[in-house]
Amino acid sequence: MSSSYTGKAVRIPRAGGPDVLEITDYTAAEPGGTDVLVQVAAAGLNRADLLQRRGQYPAPAGVPSDIPGLEYAGTVIAVGPGVTSRRVGDRVMGIVGGGAMATHVTVNERETIAIPDGMAFDVAAAIPEVFLTAFDALFLQGDLKLGETVLIHAVGSGVGTAAIQLARVAGARVAGTSRSKEKLERCRTLGLDHPIFVDNDGRFAGEISADLILDCVGAGYLAENLRALAPRGRLVCIGTLSGGKGELPLGMLLGKRATVIGSVLRSRPLEEKAALARRFEREVLPLFIRSPGRPGASPAEATPALTPVLTSTLPMSRIAEAHALMEADQTFGKTVLTWS
Repeated sequence: MSSSYTGKAVRIPRAGGPDVLEITDYTAAEPGGTDVLVQVAAAGLNRADLLQRRGQYPAPAGVPSDIPGLEYAGTVIAVGPGVTSRRVGDRVMGIVGGGAMATHVTVNERETIAIPDGMAFDVAAAIPEVFLTAFDALFLQGDLKLGETVLIHAVGSGVGTAAIQLARVAGARVAGTSRSKEKLERCRTLGLDHPIFVDNDGRFAGEISADLILDCVGAGYLAENLRALAPRGRLVCIGTLSGGKGELPLGMLLGKRATVIGSVLRSRPLEEKAALARRFEREVLPLFIRSPGRPGASPAEATPALTPVLTSTLPMSRIAEAHALMEADQTFGKTVLTWS
């Protein structure tokens, strides 16, 4: 006999501005198989949520089409009969294809990541999407190595602030672009070595020769990215904020023997997401507790090597305001919404 769990969810009833968002009743079913049901305490806001609200980024198959949210943090309150690695009461976080901005979310146990002891839910909710994206793009896709130079676009964004820290820990030289001088200065405190202010002409290649470029801007920066790449450099594109179609200078691409890589997490199959979650939990999660330079330090003594950058933590009732702030580019790092 099945049971259900009632709660609330942010809904997108139709495409439009932030004012279309609603909070309505929501019912989640008891999990089956190897799924767990998480009572969500906090969920991070991402630009993909804005695009979904506008009708420009539909949810993948099998995901609620009208409930946004790509990352969550909360407590396991029910488990399917095949679950072996999680139990009721576990504090977990993770990424989903959508539906995280509800009081309950059902996920496969292998996609969940344990929340470190003592970490608040709003802090945990600021980790999964940006740090998993940056870790995958920099190291698993881009093969960033010690001593290389990486250029991070929109460096004051959630992914940007995560990428700075990860690249710094890996011993890379970190450059970053932004249209805000204030954001560039704030990024210096995170380990940004070479801030690059980009004005309306969109030029930055004259200031850098990068082994790896992490780009969420897309078409508007495509040709300039190739100019900025060092010979045999790699360009990893994870977003298309300035458009999805651009001209690719093939002569330059061939001459530099460069590599262009496209990457997205949302639509990846379960096995790939589970593998990424396990590797992240093993290799990256400990760095939110301690510095890699002090492996024997206790959590109380250690200084974390990684820290999510929170713009603000707002109640879910202010979801429309949070969308408007991000749309106006008034955020630095992450915005998190909570149900409490």
